[in-house]
Amino acid sequence: MEPLPEVTDPRVIDGRKIAQSIEAQVKKEVEIFVDEHGIKPALATILVGEHPPSKLYVKLKHWACKRVGIISEDHKFPQETTEDEIIKLIEKLNTRPEIHGILVQLPMPRNIDERKVMMKIAPEKDVDGFNPLNMGKMLIGREGFVPCTPKGIIRALEEHNINPQGMEVVVVGHSNVVGKPAAMMLLNRNATVKICHVFTKDLASQTREADILIVATGVRGLIKADMVKDGAIVFDVGITWQDEKVYGDVDFEDVLPKVKLISPVPGGVGPMTIAILMEHTLQAAKLLNSLH
Repeated sequence: MEPLPEVTDPRVIDGRKIAQSIEAQVKKEVEIFVDEHGIKPALATILVGEHPPSKLYVKLKHWACKRVGIISEDHKFPQETTEDEIIKLIEKLNTRPEIHGILVQLPMPRNIDERKVMMKIAPEKDVDGFNPLNMGKMLIGREGFVPCTPKGIIRALEEHNINPQGMEVVVVGHSNVVGKPAAMMLLNRNATVKICHVFTKDLASQTREADILIVATGVRGLIKADMVKDGAIVFDVGITWQDEKVYGDVDFEDVLPKVKLISPVPGGVGPMTIAILMEHTLQAAKLLNSLH
C-alpha cells in the first residue's frame, strides 16, 4: 500500500495520530507490567481462508503488537477448515494462561457460524468484544471489552473534545461489528440515536438530520454532500477494495466542504481500531493476572 499523505486539514480526523498516541501509552504500560509481573501480554489471532483484506488486517495487527511489546501468535487455516477445528483451537487457547487475548478475523467462510465461534471465546479473553456476554454488558451500560471500531470512534470524539450528549446520531449499517455497538455506545453517552440500513426508506432524509453520522455499509461513495447536514461530524467506517485501492462509504471530496469533522479512508478509523485492540490485550493481561 502507498504511504498516506500527511493530514493538514483540521476538519480531517487523523486516525494515525490518535492511534500513535494510544500505542505509545500501551507500550509504556506494557513495559511497566512486564517489569512488575514478569508477564508479557499475548494475543492469538485466528484467520481462516485467503481473503486478501483479512490477511492484510491480521498482518497490521501483528505489526502493532511488535511495536508495543505484545507477543502475537498467528493461527492460519485453509478455507475448507471446519467449524469444529476452529472451536477446538479456541477452547485450547482459552485454557492457556500465557495467552491473554483471542481474536478471530472476520468475515469467516460461510460454512462457519461466526456467532457460535464468538460464543466460544472466553469473555475475559474476548479483546474484540464480540462474545454475547460482553455485548450484553455494553447493552446495560457496563462497557468492558467492546468492539474496537466503535470504541475508536468514541476515542476520536474525546480527542476532539466532543461530548455526544443530546446530539442527533445516525448510524448507517446495523452489523454486530460496527453499527449496533456504535449505536449502543453513543446511547450510553446520552446521544439520540437512529439506526438505518438497507431497508430504510429515504436514507437521505435520515442522514441529513445527523449531528454525528457513522457510515458502515461497504458501499463505495454511498454518502454524498446533499445527504449530510452542514457542520456534521462524519465517521466513514466502510471499506471497499477495488483495483488494489481502498475506498470508503462517503464521497470524501464531495462531503468535506460541509463538515465540521470527517474520518478519511484509509487513515481514519482503521488505525484507531488496531490501537484499541492493543489496549484491550494489555487490559486482558492485567485482569487475568489479578484473577490468579
